[in-house]
Amino acid sequence: MEMGNVTTVQEFTLEGFPAIQHLGKVLFLVHLLAYLASIAGNAVIVTITCADSRLHTPMYFFLSTFSFFECCFTSAVIPKLLVILLLGKQTISFPACFIQAFVFVFLGAAGFLLIAVMSLDRYVAICKPLHYLTIMNPKTCFLLVTACFALAFPLITGLVVKVSQLPFCGPHVIPHFFCDLGPLIHLSCSDTRSVEMLAFVLALFVLLTSLIITSIAYSNIVVTIKRLPSAKEQQKAFSTCSSHLIVLSLIYGSCVFIYVKPKQMNRLDSNREAALVNTVVTPLLNPVIYTLRNKQVHQALRET
Repeated sequence: MEMGNVTTVQEFTLEGFPAIQHLGKVLFLVHLLAYLASIAGNAVIVTITCADSRLHTPMYFFLSTFSFFECCFTSAVIPKLLVILLLGKQTISFPACFIQAFVFVFLGAAGFLLIAVMSLDRYVAICKPLHYLTIMNPKTCFLLVTACFALAFPLITGLVVKVSQLPFCGPHVIPHFFCDLGPLIHLSCSDTRSVEMLAFVLALFVLLTSLIITSIAYSNIVVTIKRLPSAKEQQKAFSTCSSHLIVLSLIYGSCVFIYVKPKQMNRLDSNREAALVNTVVTPLLNPVIYTLRNKQVHQALRET
């Protein structure tokens, strides 16, 4: 492609959902309610975990950290979507766009690593209950969460910086409702094969690492549960893990669909709908599933 028309990009235009733009007010209300419910639910989990000493356990430490992630994750995307739906203001400045992309992808990558850590926590709790508190001591829990941040930060920072240095010739319309790296890469007028491959490899690394650890952990959990002599004990153990698995299936499924493919051009339109699962549906389900199925949380809520 000709490089003579390269200009300094000042802003991008987020396309949003043009096919249903006439339903802007209705969509605004739906997304606003979902966003507020998600923030409130996840904030409640963080609050009661800090307030109730009985919830000062590794499982709730990881759960509250994940809930905090979800609050930040959705807040990086949904407020701008609400502005688009209500006011029709679709422009976003170049720096704001890449800040949004960095926060979204960084928290997403760290969140997947945290999911793997939460799976390991459930594995130790169910398969090695006598050693659980010794293995998952406060120092280990803190180091595991810190490792999620520390591993994701350099990987995502390097990728976002590389994408931000690409030349953009126009048009500067992003076929999405937020600044995601895939659509941004396709707006560049240079050869983006190396950047696309880097993004694909990093996505594959993060998702596969998390998925493999989670799969191995839950495979061992299922085997251990099947060995329990009492049917009631089996049901209780499966109930503890089933909520986690429901959220995991939605998160992994949508992210594999969006990111684990070398060529994204043919699926950019469908990526918008899939991204709603991660940014709206799962952050909303996370507090609902964990609180409605947990007696300890019920009791902590009543007393708090």
